[in-house]
Amino acid sequence: MIPDSFVQELLARVDVVDVVGRYVQLRKGGANLLGLCPFHNEKSPSFTVSPTKQFYHCFGCGAHGSAISFLIEHTGASFPEAVRNLAASAGMTVPEENRSPKQSAQARQRKEEVSRQQQILDAAQAHYVQELKASPQAIRYLKQRGLSGEIAARFGLGWSGTNRQGLKTVFPHYEDALLVESGLVIEADDGRRYDRFRERVMFPIRNVRGNIIGFGGRIIGKGEPKYLNSPETPLFSKGHELYGLWEGRAAIRSEGCVLVVEGYMDVVGLAQQGVGNAVATLGTATTPQHIQKLLRASDKVVFSFDGDKAGRRAAWRALQVALPLLRDDISIRFLFLPAEHDPDSYIREYGAEAFRAVLAEAMPLSRFMLDELASHHPMNEAEGRAACVHEAKPLLALIPEGTLRVQIEREFARLVQLTPDELSQVLASAPEPAPERVQHAPAPSPQSSAYDEPPGFMDDAPTGFDHAVPHEYEQHEPPAFSGSRAPRQGRPDTRQSRAVTPMAKRLLRLLLAHPELVSGMGDQQLEILEQSPHLVLVRDLIALASTSGARHVGALLQAAEPGSDLELLLGSLSTEILSQEDLPDPLAEWNDALHRIELDTIKAEQSALIQSGLLDEASRQRYQRLTRRLALLNNA
Repeated sequence: MIPDSFVQELLARVDVVDVVGRYVQLRKGGANLLGLCPFHNEKSPSFTVSPTKQFYHCFGCGAHGSAISFLIEHTGASFPEAVRNLAASAGMTVPEENRSPKQSAQARQRKEEVSRQQQILDAAQAHYVQELKASPQAIRYLKQRGLSGEIAARFGLGWSGTNRQGLKTVFPHYEDALLVESGLVIEADDGRRYDRFRERVMFPIRNVRGNIIGFGGRIIGKGEPKYLNSPETPLFSKGHELYGLWEGRAAIRSEGCVLVVEGYMDVVGLAQQGVGNAVATLGTATTPQHIQKLLRASDKVVFSFDGDKAGRRAAWRALQVALPLLRDDISIRFLFLPAEHDPDSYIREYGAEAFRAVLAEAMPLSRFMLDELASHHPMNEAEGRAACVHEAKPLLALIPEGTLRVQIEREFARLVQLTPDELSQVLASAPEPAPERVQHAPAPSPQSSAYDEPPGFMDDAPTGFDHAVPHEYEQHEPPAFSGSRAPRQGRPDTRQSRAVTPMAKRLLRLLLAHPELVSGMGDQQLEILEQSPHLVLVRDLIALASTSGARHVGALLQAAEPGSDLELLLGSLSTEILSQEDLPDPLAEWNDALHRIELDTIKAEQSALIQSGLLDEASRQRYQRLTRRLALLNNA
């Protein structure tokens, strides 16, 4: 493992502007630099790089991070590869944390195994391509599906053959364990081995760097399953990958849209007809990772599933997954073809222009959501409209704050015959959690007073961190699409994230912009921060800056634990300080904030003591000590 201390030293020595500038043309824009975002298709620059704070942020797609994360996201490099790349450019040697000989040997072995697996998959791909050229049966099938040799070559289509051990001709050492681990060979309980893919047209699955990481096979005769994927391997995870994303990258940019379909043949068939911007999930429901990859490829996503009930269920699942990731600057739509058609059959029957015409009329996510919610409630009666609101509450709670959420809530208010204010009052009450996942309130902090929050903290309502952190939720069966309404099997878990008060946000902004403040903190200041249950994230950030040695925003973003509340909050706040000029005296700002916190904490404790009646001598003495301390602070 690469030591964290080295990562921080590296980030202190490299310049994120130089790193990003290798791949993105940047121009001066005030204190920062601007350019076209490399992570999504845009015509005007929304991608900003801060030389003083050493991080980048795209106001279009939300991508942000340090020089290391940029290399990982843009080039597809692993974390160690990105660190070594940067270290080489800075003339630094990457150390490895002390490992036992056994650990070092295991790490080398894993690296060699991954490299060998890649070689094995490449060799299998070459074999499948050769087998296709020699198989009249497979060639006939592809021609019947209207595919040309050019398209077959472009997507690397192949044929697995019919031999149970056809790969033995490619891998003489057929007993090699890596053949099983790479997903090409299955080992039965009795030890016998055979090829996973037989009598199937083969579709190589590539990652964002164009490397083959797995295969999909489509059977052309009788048999089940119709589509078969590689199993989960160290290289391949179907919940993270999209078939055709690498092959369609140029068409996605030129079309300004990415089309999501259900199967490999839909992707290839559409490409044959000139629609090259289609991708497919790999036999699994749409995941948040899929949505994130799609939105990096384009700011417009259209899901086109089969027009039958199964296709609509898949669309509803995709909608639920997309809700927490919605933004005002993206468009997610749904195209429902006639029940007897999938995209491939539709375009072959009616042609590319007809398909593009229906694609242009795809239903926006908001309309699909509201129509489906209304379709299984009697909206002509009060009880039906109330039930519809009850069902919609957890879904609306998933949508981040923004103009889109306001627009959807207003349309929904009209649908259920409420005013926007009335709906807001209804939605303000927390949605009911799923029965099997009831969230219990945490026990009060020992330091907290009888008040939920000290006076003075809540100058305004809690700020938007509730929507900076994606809510956790469960995928569940969509509403019934038939005339009768199916019983609900579960509701999304809309657990509330930690609220961030204005004072906490002020402290977090200060620390994020000036991590050097941490080194000057004394025990008394830390004790003041410990007394408030509402400054947990502030204490977490202090601990992170102290232990990591981070010296700027980019380094703090890199040091935060992935997926933690702190990482998500830092990503949210970093955009706010992007154009903020450094304060002339950040230490004075910090001391002023701590001064106010102590004042408010003392007042809160005094109020609690008064409410208790000051019934014993200890309470009265405590009140007097607090009064004296309060007088000192006010004089100061």
